[in-house]
Amino acid sequence: MSQQPVIVLVDDEEMVITSIRAYLALETEYTVHGFTAPLEAVKFLRGHEVDVVISDFLMPRMNGLELLAAAKDRQPEAARVLLTGHADKQSAIQAINQVGLFQFLEKPWDNAQLLLVINSALERTRLVRDLARKIAELDAAHSTIKEAQRRLIRAFL
Repeated sequence: MSQQPVIVLVDDEEMVITSIRAYLALETEYTVHGFTAPLEAVKFLRGHEVDVVISDFLMPRMNGLELLAAAKDRQPEAARVLLTGHADKQSAIQAINQVGLFQFLEKPWDNAQLLLVINSALERTRLVRDLARKIAELDAAHSTIKEAQRRLIRAFL
């Protein structure tokens, strides 16, 4: 993540987005894109690389698990966080299993805890992307070695 980290925040309550965005503007240099309509957030995810997606659980038209599942499909390396006022263990377990949830936070949230979760999520995203790059490099090196072996074998036959 060479440029500023990008956070997508989705909640049907504008006040939640405004509050978190203002806090992050004071404490960080992160780019925060807020959406009150989950479908608009999904459209945004199609064309922009993001590092963390934070979503409310209960929203009209699309709940947080559906939104985070769409985020996982479009950007599997981005960390996913569920923010909800309706926390229960079953929802948390479902979220972890269905969307590879990074963290589950309850409303009302503690700003310091939210920032800690976001920073940890950003670190996770960075590590996952670094690992993917290293794997691609190893795959390329392996292909190069295999091709060199084939050439040597052909040269000696």
